Amino acid sequence: MAKQKTAFFCQNCGTESPKWVGKCPACGEWNTFVEEIKTSKENEPAWKSKSGTTRRAQPLPIGEIKAEEFERYSTKDGELDRVLGGGIVNGALVLIGGEPGIGKSTLLLQLALQVEGKRILYVSGEESPQQIKMRADRLSSRNDICFLLSETSLESIFEQLVKLEPDLLVIDSIQTLHSDRSESAPGSVSQVRECTGQLMQYAKQNQVPIFLIGHINKEGSIAGPKVLEHMVDTVLQFEGDRNMVYRILRTIKNRFGSTSELGIYKMNADG
Repeated sequence: MAKQKTAFFCQNCGTESPKWVGKCPACGEWNTFVEEIKTSKENEPAWKSKSGTTRRAQPLPIGEIKAEEFERYSTKDGELDRVLGGGIVNGALVLIGGEPGIGKSTLLLQLALQVEGKRILYVSGEESPQQIKMRADRLSSRNDICFLLSETSLESIFEQLVKLEPDLLVIDSIQTLHSDRSESAPGSVSQVRECTGQLMQYAKQNQVPIFLIGHINKEGSIAGPKVLEHMVDTVLQFEGDRNMVYRILRTIKNRFGSTSELGIYKMNADG
C-alpha cells in the first residue's frame, strides 16, 4: 500500500522542505513554497519493458569507454537542425517553451511529419487526435508512421511506448501529464518533476529522443520548477508576437551544441 506524506516545495526551483518557509534557502525567492502530497510506492519501477522489468545500466571502467561523436539525424528543418547543434541526438531530452498560441505544437507536429524513416509517437494532453489531424492536413508533409495519442496518464503512455517502440517521442505538454506515483495535481512541482524524471530515464535507457513542450509563466520563464530545466539536455525558447508572422527559436541550454544559434521562422497558413 502506498505511503502518504506531505512536504513543501518551492515553485521556483523545486527545493523540498518538511515545513513551510518564507524565503527559499536555495534560490532566495519569497513566498514560493506550497504544500503537496507525496506518494512513494515501494518495489514499483517507474516504467516496465516487455519483460516486466526495468533495464539496469552497468558500471564500466573509464578506460574501456570509447569517446565517440554523438550520432545525429536531420529533422529536415534547417533552422531547427542548426539550433539543436546539427540534428537530433539519440536519447536527448529537449524542452521547448513559449507563449500559448506561438506555434510550439505546430512546429513539433511539422517535425513529426517531416522526419523520414522514423517511427514517431505524438502524445497530446490538450487536444484530441481529430484536432491534431485537422492541423496536420494544413501542413504540406505526410508521415504514415507518425502515430497520435491523446493521453495524460504517464503509466498509460509507457504502456503504448512498450508496444509501439517509437524512434522519437513528442509530449504536448509536460504540464498536462500526471503519474500515479504522485497524488499532486497535474502541473504541480511534484508531478512535473516526477514525470520528467521518468521520461528522462526512458530516453536514456532506450536511446529515444524526447521533445517536451512547456508552458511559460507571466514573467516569460518556463512554468514549473527550475529543476525541470536542469534535468533536460536542451532548452529551446520559441518567441515572437502572435500578431506578427515571424518567430525566433532561441537556445537557452544545449549539452550537445552551441547556445549562440538562432532559428527564424515565418508563420504561414500551411505551417
